[in-house]
Amino acid sequence: MTPEVITVSQFIEVMNETLRYAFPQVTVEGEVSSFKVWQNRYIYFDLKDDKSNINCFMPVYAMKQPIEDGMKVRVEGTPKLTDKGRFSLTVKSITPSGEGAIKRAYELLKQKLEAEGLFDPARKRILPEYPERIGLVTAPQSAAYADFMKIVHHRWPGLNIEVAPVQVQGRVAPDQIVAAIEAFNQEARPVEVLVIIRGGGSLEDLQAYNTETVTRAIAASRIPTLVGVGHEVDTSLADLVADVRAATPTDAAQRLVYDRAEVLQQLTQRQAELTRALDQTLAGALDRLERSAGVLDAVVQQRLAALERIQVGMVQSLTRLMNAAEQRLGYQAQLLKAINPRAILERGYAIARVNGRAISDLAGLKLGSELMVELSQGIIKTEITGLDDGKR
Repeated sequence: MTPEVITVSQFIEVMNETLRYAFPQVTVEGEVSSFKVWQNRYIYFDLKDDKSNINCFMPVYAMKQPIEDGMKVRVEGTPKLTDKGRFSLTVKSITPSGEGAIKRAYELLKQKLEAEGLFDPARKRILPEYPERIGLVTAPQSAAYADFMKIVHHRWPGLNIEVAPVQVQGRVAPDQIVAAIEAFNQEARPVEVLVIIRGGGSLEDLQAYNTETVTRAIAASRIPTLVGVGHEVDTSLADLVADVRAATPTDAAQRLVYDRAEVLQQLTQRQAELTRALDQTLAGALDRLERSAGVLDAVVQQRLAALERIQVGMVQSLTRLMNAAEQRLGYQAQLLKAINPRAILERGYAIARVNGRAISDLAGLKLGSELMVELSQGIIKTEITGLDDGKR
């Protein structure tokens, strides 16, 4: 029987269909070599061990952590034949494998993000002092979740805690954590603080919190962030970029809310202190007021005494002025009385008038002129019959 003849393209298509059926996804571990980025869109590298070598391809957006030549990694992808008949892996995810590679990837990404200022203390925000609505990103079945919820509800019961369930390790963990952070930030009424926690584990277990996507999502959050990942000795990039870092999930709960009993005790103590301070202030003010009132009363008495002395002096001055005025009026009355023509007439003198004019000498007088002589009790009319100047 003559075998069916197919084209090269058909052969490659059949082989790829067979590979997709037999190996829809494979996980391969090896050492990176010939790592390069093309047009900032695609990544090409070789994955090798001491005997073999395979070409790998992946889009840049799928890279969660920095990779370099010589680093041992674990890749998940789909095997395929290219149009040129070369066997390769189309990589969906790549993660460092082994403690040395994980630490190296951590340091590379840390240096990159630190150079961008993502860990700068100046960009850190203060958490709300008494939050009422809290967003929590973690695995609800984890011990970290149970410890956090127990402590928070014990310290401050009645808080509204919205939980975004995510996987905290594995290939899908970074994408789920990023999606949860973005979902909280897109709410019309966002929570007041965003808490991201997970319990302890190996470096590989904590890798999700050392990825670039998760670290940048935390940095971009408009909600203040509190991160508590691993044990006290663990320091993830998520910890470094958070507004507040907690050593453990338990520490995160204690940092997030006060102990209500302690707050009430402090408030009671503070109230007592304020009451004592107010009593002391009022007592001091009352004492100062009484002293001021005494001083004011003395000043008023001094002013009244001074006014009384002024009044007495004014009365005395007015009396003296009035007496002097009366005395002057008496003198003037006596003077007026002394020079009053009537008074002169009463002493026996008379006033002689000619044609209504009082005369004091003989000048202008003529014999026969009518002479009127005014006395104190009447007037004598007569005629000038003779003139004598008294010089003979």
